[in-house]
Amino acid sequence: MSGKEERGDQEDPQEEKMEILLELSPKQKLATRMATLLLAILIFASFCWDNAVASLTLGAAVALLLRNPIFVFGLIMTASRDLKALHRFVALNIYLFLKDRRGFTVARCFQDQARSRPKKACFVMEDRSLSFAEALEFSQKIAGYFKGRGLKKGDCVALMMETRPEYPCIWLGLSQLGVVTALINSNLRGESLQHSIKVAKAKALIVGSELLDVLQSLIDKEELQDLPIYQYTDEELRNIQGHELLPEAVDLSEALKTQPRLELPAKNSQEEARSKLLYVYTSGTTGLPKAAVITNLRFLFMSAGSFYMLRMTSKDVVYNPLPLYHTAGGIVGVGNAILNGSTVVLRKKFSARNFWLDCSRYNCTVAQYIGELCRYLLATVYTPEQQQHNLRLMYGNGLRPQIWSQFVRRFGIPHIGEIYGATEGNSNLINISNRVGAIGFVPVYGARLYPVQILRCDEQTGELIKDSHGHCIRCLPGETGLLVGKVDARRAVSAFHGYADKGASEQKLLRDVFESGDVFFNSGDMVVRDILGYFYFKDRTGDTFRWRGENVATQEVEAIITNCIGLEDCVVYGVQIPHVEGKAGMAAIVDPERKVDMEYLSVVLRGSLPPYARPLFIRLLDEIPRTATFKLKKRELALEGYDLEKLEDPIYYLNRDGVYRPLNQEQFEALLSGKSGL
Repeated sequence: MSGKEERGDQEDPQEEKMEILLELSPKQKLATRMATLLLAILIFASFCWDNAVASLTLGAAVALLLRNPIFVFGLIMTASRDLKALHRFVALNIYLFLKDRRGFTVARCFQDQARSRPKKACFVMEDRSLSFAEALEFSQKIAGYFKGRGLKKGDCVALMMETRPEYPCIWLGLSQLGVVTALINSNLRGESLQHSIKVAKAKALIVGSELLDVLQSLIDKEELQDLPIYQYTDEELRNIQGHELLPEAVDLSEALKTQPRLELPAKNSQEEARSKLLYVYTSGTTGLPKAAVITNLRFLFMSAGSFYMLRMTSKDVVYNPLPLYHTAGGIVGVGNAILNGSTVVLRKKFSARNFWLDCSRYNCTVAQYIGELCRYLLATVYTPEQQQHNLRLMYGNGLRPQIWSQFVRRFGIPHIGEIYGATEGNSNLINISNRVGAIGFVPVYGARLYPVQILRCDEQTGELIKDSHGHCIRCLPGETGLLVGKVDARRAVSAFHGYADKGASEQKLLRDVFESGDVFFNSGDMVVRDILGYFYFKDRTGDTFRWRGENVATQEVEAIITNCIGLEDCVVYGVQIPHVEGKAGMAAIVDPERKVDMEYLSVVLRGSLPPYARPLFIRLLDEIPRTATFKLKKRELALEGYDLEKLEDPIYYLNRDGVYRPLNQEQFEALLSGKSGL
């Protein structure tokens, strides 16, 4: 089965260009070889033809050209990028090797930074600021206090509070004792909250006073029996709402006032660098959150990785408006202060209106983004102040290709650093060259050396396609496939530590992929690689659905609808229709004022998408459910479907004339009975 047959007939322009380049005729291949050979001769002749080494190199290049001209073309075109990346990647690996060899924990790295710049601002939030010396003192008081409470290495404490400068200091202090901190999403309620605390097997809970109402509901239901609770209230909150203490809770902020500091021991054992540090929960888009294991070395890699690869420095002031219980804000973001000595500016909750004002106010040079934040910023009314900032870099993950260039032009961002990686995963990529839409790259010469690979699979189900020997097949450039990362516990770059739940960890692994005994992490993401080694995100496994015998990529449909309706939230998914094979497309659009022009949208979709890719249903909502990191929850919407008897939202149906009109009861009953003509 060819790659084109596996994907269906749908092709995007980029893929078509790649296939044309790969399927040259013999005459075209010969012409390409000759032209490239002539260019190489001219380059070498103009610089160092009389050099013996150059002559030998030219001979090798000629042989390689005649055998694989496309490879050589990619090698030449990306030489500058790859040399820059190699230099930074080597520096990163030396840093990780030395920290691992010396048994450095995150707490010890922070202690070194704090002692080298004690008076410098470490964490800033609104009008509050903690210096490095103050942050270190607070964390050491936490360590001393909880050691006195009997906590020891391997125990777990759940931390549930909103963003504040003391937040990272609390888990840093606990880590001095070898205690693992479970970072609880402060937006969780009910069953999800109870599950998150339970799955981590927490021995204690630290809670911010601003979340007392949330915790009280679990206490009333006796869901937290025998779990010691430590309540933290900062001075500002005390002054605003007085001091209310939960029954049987310990006033942690009061206890710390007289608590002596506990210094780190003079030396760590080498194994300390690989010990558990945090539990960070996945977003829970498809079920209850899972607690991903973050070791000290994993933290070092995740934070130092972006620092080294994007050439950040300790002089940078980093704006971090992201929640601290997730990887982006709580590891990659605050790690700039903890590991690298930068000042990190925090914000309790992201605000599109205040984003650029904050960057200007605190003189930030670097800012983070995630998910849909960039689109929210684009949706604001333009003001001249939006370009009055000193940002030289914005980095994060999830900047959509459809708005990338517009975002950069409007806000005057010199450099975008797009990062790809999951909290628990090892399929890590980074785009350091401003390549629009790319989630990262692997040098063309390192396609088989770097642990990240793309495997051929069924785009709808994610089922891997194997050769006659039962092994997986690598995708060629231009072929969409499943992104995986080879697991190697010896290296921080490719280690996989899984979840607190071992059963959930095993489900993410693929075994015997290319040879017997090898193990790969399944990212669940469909990507495509071009001939220059750049990777582009296509869809999540399972998000692609099949209709009319064709595969429908939801991201492509979402992009067209989003551009048509003016950057409003939109999500596309497949829904089941009784007695009909496959899944029909359905789009959910945020439109609280019900102002979407359905006739215009009908015209745009007819002109932009083939018939099988056009959504059969459109639902208008006041709000789309999402996770705390702005990921849209497709699964909930797909389960609700187009049921007129359960939904009060307007639902439009694609009629035979290509126009969307409100779905009526007669059409709904026809769909259920299989008499709709589909």
